[in-house]
Amino acid sequence: MFELYHLFDLLGVAVFAISGTLLAHEKKMDGFGVIVLAAVTAIGGGTLRDMILDVPVFWVHDTSYFITILITVLITIIWLNYTQRFPHYLLQLADALGIAFFAIMGAQKALNIDVPAMTAVIMGVLTGCFGGVIRDVLAREVPMLLKGPLYAVACLLGAGLYVLLISMNVSSGVAMWLGGGVILIVRLIAIKWNVSLYVFRYPS
Repeated sequence: MFELYHLFDLLGVAVFAISGTLLAHEKKMDGFGVIVLAAVTAIGGGTLRDMILDVPVFWVHDTSYFITILITVLITIIWLNYTQRFPHYLLQLADALGIAFFAIMGAQKALNIDVPAMTAVIMGVLTGCFGGVIRDVLAREVPMLLKGPLYAVACLLGAGLYVLLISMNVSSGVAMWLGGGVILIVRLIAIKWNVSLYVFRYPS
């Protein structure tokens, strides 16, 4: 089971590294900037989660995370240099996949140390969202968390479903797929139809 969790973690890192590399390309950053933006996107949320939960930061003693980031960045750079195109929807898709992976993994890690269910959901949201927040701040963008259609809401729903299913003794694998699926579907629907939770009235 540990190998399955680790694989999902690495997949989430890879997807978020793609997201960071795409934004670095859009902002015309140099090679070091690309690596920095990809890395903070991929491991930023999980690092903050582990610091809050007071557990060892997940990447400190496991170089597979940085190897995954470097390989992903290299492949993405080659692809972008070959195609010379940057469809903006790819950044949104990569980001949606990343939050789906990481929100569930964050909630799962929190549950493993016996925190309350609500705390586990919050850790899931934090893990899924805050790597992207750091990425956007460094790139001088308004974070998707603050303006993206149902960005944090998707994480909240998916992580909440995962924690609920685990409390009902549903198998961890099924709960992970269902929770991650909800996040991905809600986020993609919100992107396609620009669904947001506006609370202020605007002239438009």
